[in-house]
Amino acid sequence: MIHVVFQESDIETLRKSFALDETLKGDIIQIKDDFAVGPISNIYSLEGIASRKEWWREVLDGSDYQGKDYSGETDDNKTVFGLIDRLKNDETINVWIWAAQNNHDVAGYYWLMSQLNDFQGRIYILYLNNLPFINEKGHIFYPTNIFEIQAKEFLKAKKLARVITPSEFEVDPDEWTKLCIENRGFRALDGGKKLIQHDYDYYDTELMKFITQDWQKVNKLFHLFFSKSKSTTGDAYLLWRLKKLIAEGKIDLQGDQRNMKDFEVKLKE
Repeated sequence: MIHVVFQESDIETLRKSFALDETLKGDIIQIKDDFAVGPISNIYSLEGIASRKEWWREVLDGSDYQGKDYSGETDDNKTVFGLIDRLKNDETINVWIWAAQNNHDVAGYYWLMSQLNDFQGRIYILYLNNLPFINEKGHIFYPTNIFEIQAKEFLKAKKLARVITPSEFEVDPDEWTKLCIENRGFRALDGGKKLIQHDYDYYDTELMKFITQDWQKVNKLFHLFFSKSKSTTGDAYLLWRLKKLIAEGKIDLQGDQRNMKDFEVKLKE
């Protein structure tokens, strides 16, 4: 069995569950890129891959993340090629794709499963769509990320595993293709597995609501934003949008933009 997750924090959480249920044991691979943001036109071509990598380079330029291969494009494509090779060479292998109710996981699911059509019947989805779990305090909650689930709760989660149907293998890649052709900058989750695209400035108005007349450290601003916003994205994308707002003259800044702990912003006077 091969498990696929879309966020690094999911790996350790899932691995802990193996000690509680040996039937869950298997290799874990991560798709590293966040396909909920950025260009996705011709996403499987060399041109599309290069375009996306260049976009990430622009986003990360002059930030805490500069120099990192944040998109994971090279690794992700090698990962999928390796996965396909294993599926071809060992017909006993099944793949379990883990996805929670967030745009990051769902966009990753579309990108991945659209490449696995030849292995219908062996590709499973475990989609935590508005399903209740028990948190560490014993309270019922609805996780939006895989890593939020306790290891013992994976024993319940594994019962959700089901084969991706032939119908889904027909419809979902078509839906992903439509999104790729439309190719707008941000993809938000709109219930179930439905993604709706918006322009790159999707967060700008909401982000501006948390910026005041007083200087505020960017890391605290983002913490406040994440605690209040229903639809979220990563720090790197938000920081890129914040710099766009600065360039547009809507907010002032002081401090080192490469370090969110030293970087402060306020509304333009």
